[in-house]
Amino acid sequence: MMKQKIEKTADEKMWNRISRIPAVILVLLSGIDIVRFAILGDKTAFITFSMIAVTFMLVAYMAWKSKMPFLYLVIAAAAFVLYFNTNFSTSIYYFNWLFLVESIIAALGGILGIAVMIGKKIPVGRVAVLPLLAAVLILAGFLGFWKVRYEAGHEAQGQARDELWAVPAKYDAEESEQAGTVEEVVYDTKAYATDERDVKKTAYVYLPYGYSEEKEYNILYLMHGTGDDEKYWLKTNPYNKTMLDNMIADGDIEPLIVVTPTFYVEDDCADDLDQLTYSFAKELRNDLMPEIESVYSTYAKSADDEGFAESRDHRAFAGLSRGAVTMYHSALCQSLDYFSWFGAFSGSRTDRTAFEDTIQTGDFAELPIHYLYVASGNFDFALPGQVQDYQALLDIEPRLRSGVNTCFDVFPMRYHSMGNWHLALYNFLQKIF
Repeated sequence: MMKQKIEKTADEKMWNRISRIPAVILVLLSGIDIVRFAILGDKTAFITFSMIAVTFMLVAYMAWKSKMPFLYLVIAAAAFVLYFNTNFSTSIYYFNWLFLVESIIAALGGILGIAVMIGKKIPVGRVAVLPLLAAVLILAGFLGFWKVRYEAGHEAQGQARDELWAVPAKYDAEESEQAGTVEEVVYDTKAYATDERDVKKTAYVYLPYGYSEEKEYNILYLMHGTGDDEKYWLKTNPYNKTMLDNMIADGDIEPLIVVTPTFYVEDDCADDLDQLTYSFAKELRNDLMPEIESVYSTYAKSADDEGFAESRDHRAFAGLSRGAVTMYHSALCQSLDYFSWFGAFSGSRTDRTAFEDTIQTGDFAELPIHYLYVASGNFDFALPGQVQDYQALLDIEPRLRSGVNTCFDVFPMRYHSMGNWHLALYNFLQKIF
């Protein structure tokens, strides 16, 4: 009997040592994550990932203290999902790589712990009530708060307003009786990123209800992201058009023209899409804008350099993901003389030097920037890079003042998806013109 008790004690000591190691490592890694997001400087991201980190700490402690190694597998699964949702394989920003490390450590701890408990016949311990309660309260509080705010935004009535939680359902629910139209425009351009061969491309043009050649309209050029095309904003996801129709019909925004082009040129630059995000400026300036604004009624008195420069206050460019990268590379940095309103949804990849070498040189340095709107989801893999690039721009650019003519919205419980960008477009439309 005494021998069995001694053996049991030794087995439990072995379990204690084995299980404590992953718990300690996970607590340390979670602490590092909290510090990293504090340094990043975005409040929403910091709060979100701090709560996740604290929850991981508490669950790891329970797995060790309560002899419940299967709880490590819960951490492993959650961290694995977070890693693939908050990182991108081709991104220069692997900000959330620690999630992968946490997933591996937790998986090893769980598998090894379960094996030891089964092999040594160690019984499951008593639940550590306090850490369990704390973990439940943190998750329930976070999700509950988000749900309440989301539903409040979703059910909002009256005038449109900036909303970090949801687009009011009234803008998406039904087609407006005053629906605009979408036309297809085919135009001639060149493969500027490669051999400058002649090519034909397509763009889609949204015209508001009651469009008239007798009236001048503000115009927004709206770009898609990697793997999508010119149909993405208005055809593939038609609720964006529905939202436009309803916001215009309700008088929330002025009627405007929206153009959705594509940066793709046949099969060019398949392995280096950044070339297309830079070269699109030539297509935009030389071919697309002259074609569009010679046909449709904008504030440009002529579809040439002089006409575009004089009407820049009535022209905006925005994009999602790589479309946001295109906005920075081709619109802001290369076409500030044609545009004065800019939107970047879930994309950046433009550093301080690029801004210094473009918008702060020559005539560009004297041109006003009316608004720069930046948005991302708190679980968006583009967020860390966006924050860094945005701060770099604010540091060197006196024409942009946070809260005055620029802002950075981080949407809770959003990731790299159209739900994120639909909400960003909703907010952006209320800020321009």
